[in-house]
Amino acid sequence: MSKEPVIIRFDNVSFEYPNTKVILDEANFTVHRNSIITIVGQNGAGKSTIFKLLLGKLKPQSGKILLENGTKIGIAEQMVPADKLDLDIVEYFKTALPEKEFGIEGDIKKIFETVNLDIPLTRKVRELSGGQKARLLLAYALITNPDVLLLDEPTNNLDTDGVQFLTYFLMNYEKTCIVISHDADFLNCFTDGVLNLDVHTHKVEQFVGDYYDVVEEIAAKLERDRQQNARLERSIKERFSKINRLGGKSIAMSQLARKIRTEIDEDREDMVEMRKEDKTIPDFTIPNQEYIGEIIRITKPVETLLVKGMRLHIKGPNGIGKSTLLRAILSGEAAKINPDTRVGYYSQDFTELDFTQTAFESLVSVSPLTRHQEIYETAARFLLTGEVLQAKVESLSEGQKGLLCYARLVLQKPGLLILDEPTNHINFRHIPVITRAIDAYEGPIIFVSHLAEFYENIKNARPLHLRERVNLEV
Repeated sequence: MSKEPVIIRFDNVSFEYPNTKVILDEANFTVHRNSIITIVGQNGAGKSTIFKLLLGKLKPQSGKILLENGTKIGIAEQMVPADKLDLDIVEYFKTALPEKEFGIEGDIKKIFETVNLDIPLTRKVRELSGGQKARLLLAYALITNPDVLLLDEPTNNLDTDGVQFLTYFLMNYEKTCIVISHDADFLNCFTDGVLNLDVHTHKVEQFVGDYYDVVEEIAAKLERDRQQNARLERSIKERFSKINRLGGKSIAMSQLARKIRTEIDEDREDMVEMRKEDKTIPDFTIPNQEYIGEIIRITKPVETLLVKGMRLHIKGPNGIGKSTLLRAILSGEAAKINPDTRVGYYSQDFTELDFTQTAFESLVSVSPLTRHQEIYETAARFLLTGEVLQAKVESLSEGQKGLLCYARLVLQKPGLLILDEPTNHINFRHIPVITRAIDAYEGPIIFVSHLAEFYENIKNARPLHLRERVNLEV
């Protein structure tokens, strides 16, 4: 256990969103100064909610959140907020330091050196690549010199060099940091402890140690709890049988039966509320649109025809313009797409989703003639419950938005897939299932991915290496 003082304490904190289920139920944990803590848990378990509680954006219904006096908290969010995308770099950082009237450019350049980012300060945030935005978000958090740094899925959109840089940065970070991530290898390099959130019990378990040791400890605890409950269940059944044999034919027998029932109630109280393992989505198929002739001819940066079964992997370092090229293909500036083709698009930042719709409306919008029962059944396969379907897309966790996009693809039956980092925001348990579905898709696929676990399992993918920055108007 760290000898450093406690900088954060959650004391019986409970929280639920209006008109929805409980998220946290009497959560208790501590974070020591200068430690690096990982938060893990299923989609919707409350990982990002804890960040919002720490930032004061949400208030608990009960319990207390105690911070060491004077503690300043900064966050590197998963994505740049939509209302900041059209700002230039200087304007963007002024929203972090509104009190600073002069000299902010020097502060920005200094913090860019820290995060290894080299971009003109006149650039619009919207123009940056996904990897550049990831570093920008980190710089935005660091420029306020926080005592506690919150990182929400920081490896999303980073290439291998970017992940290596961030890993080295955190291994040498001298302040407190709390990280949400699904990247196990990344987490294991620096984690001092783990907060494990359970979406079923709404509890928080705290573990000390590196990530892989904690995963083994959680598995061992699950097995101990399972064995304890199995013993108690056997005992309860045996005692019920004994009550039935007694039959209550005399006062003495009735008293003994009451005593046994009391013992049964006590055993039930001793049963452990089991933490359920993350559910994994079942294997699924993305149906291919019926044959409509030539589907897509790419015209920039090189001319190429994609027909059924062809896969194109666009490669290159962060900032070279891979996402820009995908958007240009989608818009028709860099490709000629058959107008009868239904294009299935997965973007880094979910721009294909209307955040004002409910999740159910979002599914209906891509397949308006599909029976509602089939929509509900498809959603359930992606762990999207009826309650989730009635919620606004903007209120879903990033992981739930990702699964919503895949449910949309299944219902849409696209003739072409354009995928920009299709494993971003996805729980690591789901990635092999999604990889198999995309590999089995029969239509043409154009994709960008930095995750070797994904792209190495998309068979017969032809690489297109971008050698210089793509500059297209999209």
